[in-house]
Amino acid sequence: MMIKLVLFFIVLNLYDITVTRLKYGGGGDWYNDPSAIPNLCREVNRRTEVKANEEQKIISVSDKELFDSPFIFLTGHGNIKFTDEDVVRLRRWLESGGFLYVDDDYGMDPSFRREMKRIFPEKELVELPFDHEIYHIFYKFPQGLPKIHKHEGKPPQGFGIFCGGRLAVFYTFETNISDGWADPEIHNDPPQKREEAFKMGINIILYALTH
Repeated sequence: MMIKLVLFFIVLNLYDITVTRLKYGGGGDWYNDPSAIPNLCREVNRRTEVKANEEQKIISVSDKELFDSPFIFLTGHGNIKFTDEDVVRLRRWLESGGFLYVDDDYGMDPSFRREMKRIFPEKELVELPFDHEIYHIFYKFPQGLPKIHKHEGKPPQGFGIFCGGRLAVFYTFETNISDGWADPEIHNDPPQKREEAFKMGINIILYALTH
C-alpha cells in the first residue's frame, strides 16, 4: 500500500492544473460563488503534490483556449443553453480527452440534461457506483458523495458520461459540493461540511489528472 501511495505522488508531482470555469448562454448564473475555485485550488496545493493555479480562468466554448483547458467546471442555478457550434466543439473537446465537472447549484438539472443529450444523443448519464475510484482515489467516501446542502432533501447522486471507457463528464446532483468551497461567510456551512466538500473536490481533480 505504501509503495502504491509513493508512486501515486510521484505521478501527481508531474502535474499542474488550472481549473477553468465555463461561461455559458441561456441566462443561468455561471459566475456564482467566484471564491469556490480559488479556495479549492488552495486546498489542493496545501494537501497534495499537485500544483494548482489559484487564479480562476473563465472561458466560453467558442474561445480558442477551450482545447488548452483539460479540466472545466460548470455550475449554476438556472438555464444552460449551448449553440449548435458549442455542441460540436464540446463533443470534440470531450472526445479529445477533456474532463467536464458539473455541480448542480439547484435548478439547472433539466437544462443540463437537455444540453448533454444534444452533445451525446447516443449516450446516457449513468449513476456511478459507490466503489468507483473517484470516491476513493485520495479521500475515502464509501457511501458516495457527501451531502453539503439540503436542496430537495434527496440523497446526493454522482452521474457520468463515458467516452471510450473514460469518464469524461462527472455530474454531482442534490449535494452542491462547490458551495462548500466558497468563502465560509457566503453560505455559513459548518466546518465539517466544508471539509467534506474540499475532500471530494480534491478527489475529483486527482481523478481527472490521472485518468
